[in-house]
Amino acid sequence: MKKVSFNALRTLKLSGVTAIKPESFQTELDRIDAAEWLLFPEYWQLPTLIYGTKKKVFPSPASYFLGHDKVQQTRAFETFFPAHVPLTLIRPNTASAIEEILDVMMYPFVAKTAKASMGYGVFKINNRSEFDDYCAKHDVLYVQELLPIDRDLRIIVIGDKALGGYWRKASEHGFHNNISQGGEIITGEVSEQALALAERVARHFGIDHAGFDIAMVGEHPYLFEFNRLFGNQGLEVAGIDVDAAIEEYLAQRSEPTVEQLWPYPPTDLAS
Repeated sequence: MKKVSFNALRTLKLSGVTAIKPESFQTELDRIDAAEWLLFPEYWQLPTLIYGTKKKVFPSPASYFLGHDKVQQTRAFETFFPAHVPLTLIRPNTASAIEEILDVMMYPFVAKTAKASMGYGVFKINNRSEFDDYCAKHDVLYVQELLPIDRDLRIIVIGDKALGGYWRKASEHGFHNNISQGGEIITGEVSEQALALAERVARHFGIDHAGFDIAMVGEHPYLFEFNRLFGNQGLEVAGIDVDAAIEEYLAQRSEPTVEQLWPYPPTDLAS
């Protein structure tokens, strides 16, 4: 099975892969045409590759489209899995929206940047001054209740299966659980409720390569977000072999379906 990869580092251990630089793909159409799978293209390549080559793309279009923007992702979660989303308000940056947020949210709460990852663009808002500072830098206001947790779970999904995960605990004086922000990997039993939720969400939307961030409040899982591209720091600790799972999934996949080729959504491809 021939594969073309646009991200050589993420596909080093996969078989039958030819690596092509994303910016060179227009001059490599013969290799692309000979491939069965196109792996890890850049976001801006998707319309041309999906509709022009008719090739199967991994990760799936849903993994890209929903993973690209916290706002669209959260709205999808709220629509189909509302019981598993913390209280969240997404509003334009207007005076009335600011007052609405302050009427609903209790300090401290969380504010986020729509397009960010690895814990960047996530802020703990303790007072009006901090919220005003956040508002001054954001056109879209994304605020969320602060859950009573000191750790969360990273759950890895490949294909339609949750492979496992690991806990991430904030540093003693920190707020972010992300490993890139000083969070600590904690080994131990992973919540079955969190695994089941990640799998349900992935299957519902057609997300096939993701690291889901899920918080447990008692026995109830809450979705924060998923990242289409996730770090590998905790994978070895958790005993998760992503490469083997990808290889197995690609081998099992059939020809593209209508769901894989739905119309491209109106969003900014330059970013």
